[in-house]
Amino acid sequence: MQNKVRIVLVNTSHPGNIGAAARAMKNMGLADLYLVAPKQYPSPEAVSRASGASDLLDNAVVVETLEEAIADCQLVIGTSARERHIPCPLVDPRQAADLVFEEQLETAFVFGREDRGLTNEELQRCHYHVHIPSIESFSSLNLGAAVQVIAYELRMKGLLMADAPVVEAKWDVPAATVEQLDFLLEHLEKVLTETEFLDPKAPRKVMTRFRRLYQRAQLDQQEVGMLRGMLSAVEKATKAE
Repeated sequence: MQNKVRIVLVNTSHPGNIGAAARAMKNMGLADLYLVAPKQYPSPEAVSRASGASDLLDNAVVVETLEEAIADCQLVIGTSARERHIPCPLVDPRQAADLVFEEQLETAFVFGREDRGLTNEELQRCHYHVHIPSIESFSSLNLGAAVQVIAYELRMKGLLMADAPVVEAKWDVPAATVEQLDFLLEHLEKVLTETEFLDPKAPRKVMTRFRRLYQRAQLDQQEVGMLRGMLSAVEKATKAE
């Protein structure tokens, strides 16, 4: 199951934290590291802090945007230290590990900047938010420590499941990827604007709520195709009027 999990670090400021995250991953059997626009990378300090996990750094995928890092994922779990204006399903690290093994999907765990975490927009792209329940009076975790907590829970869940019978995939059609859902939402926004359901000058949080709705539904690829076909039919009928 570990080969279905990637760790995504967004806009990391300190290269040493990238090395610490790589070490934490390797300790627990994870190998796929994605770096979104790191401030300083590659770096000798990252290699030093990796302490034997430099192979993960050598194979790390460096991209410019979060969209690129998660495009082919089917489940995205973002780390969050606080409640948001439009809340998403919130889990603790153990529950997050359960989700990974239950859903059996290509999964990304997304970690934000050292000083301010993930933006609201980035968190809205996540199916779930994971919160590490540290004490309120000293709640800030080092990035490497946060990765270690998540990686540890995945490792423990994997050990528990090692002798369990193999569970077949839940669906007959693969789950939609983030990229496919993005295309659906872009298509939906276009149709809603054309039909004047959505006012582009005052969109409020309509598309954010549609994204949350579809992410919560865990659409498969066929369902995405059906919805896009329906939208295309609406476009055609509207233009024929």
